[in-house]
Amino acid sequence: MNYDKLSKEVAYALRHSPREYELELDAQGWVSVDKLLESLRRSDKWSRIEIDDLKEMIETSEKKRYEIVDDKIRALYGHSIPMKIQKKEMKPPSTLYHGTSRRFLESIMKNGLVPKTRQYVHLSEDIHTAILVGKRRDTDPIVLKINSEDAYKNGVKFYFAHEMIWLADAIPYDFISH
Repeated sequence: MNYDKLSKEVAYALRHSPREYELELDAQGWVSVDKLLESLRRSDKWSRIEIDDLKEMIETSEKKRYEIVDDKIRALYGHSIPMKIQKKEMKPPSTLYHGTSRRFLESIMKNGLVPKTRQYVHLSEDIHTAILVGKRRDTDPIVLKINSEDAYKNGVKFYFAHEMIWLADAIPYDFISH
């Protein structure tokens, strides 16, 4: 089983196009594991997929994009579907980071960090993760330092995604340095 390919397929189903898979996500992004498996099995490529394959995909993934609780599965972040997945607001660590392409810096200085096609701005607890994220679009990315403590005190909402990843609705440039 190729877990990287499975992860991409599940990402498309849960984060970007659940209707194409005939899936109905609840307000927190959960869907029945059985419904997801049933949908995936319609493809010859995934005709023999089982719940253990999903669990192994989650365990072996570096990015920890999914979670299974009881008989439901959800993507933790990265949704681009119109319905906004509701997250629980939490107080963030005092500093967070955002890795991005240098070509976006001027726009960020003007508009702050905004989610664009995603539902939330993605932030990292450490510089290393921010660099890895930034390298997806730029071989020499910049890392923005977010004064999340002050932003939170000034009404910016933060949401814990998992381990090292935090989400925010938007971050005004007043709380960003580079």
